Amino acid sequence: QVQLVESGGGLVQTGGSLRLQCAASGRSLSTYILGWFRQAPGKEREFVAFISWSARNIYYADSVKGRFTISRDNAKNTVYLQMNSLKPTDTAVYYCAAGSVSSSDPKRYAYWGQGTQVTVSS
Repeated sequence: QVQLVESGGGLVQTGGSLRLQCAASGRSLSTYILGWFRQAPGKEREFVAFISWSARNIYYADSVKGRFTISRDNAKNTVYLQMNSLKPTDTAVYYCAAGSVSSSDPKRYAYWGQGTQVTVSS
């Protein structure tokens, strides 16, 4: 089993930055694909980015490409999401997830954190 805990969310103004962090316990994340997803009120969960275990394969949603950066530290069992140039449309609960397949489909991820709220004010 893998337990994931996100942190780093908060309230920020348009154009600001936040760095989300997701720490794992219970099992090493070193062989897992790690992803970030988000869900705004009344909307479906949306893919943001994923990173392979070696960090050689990274993929972003078009909506965040060039603004967000995903990274991981396998030694610390942690994945990060650096978010720059934030927009009000980025407001959502952000979730990290771990799975065995590189995918933007949330159904392909077996483990999920509880989420952290990101609010971007205009």
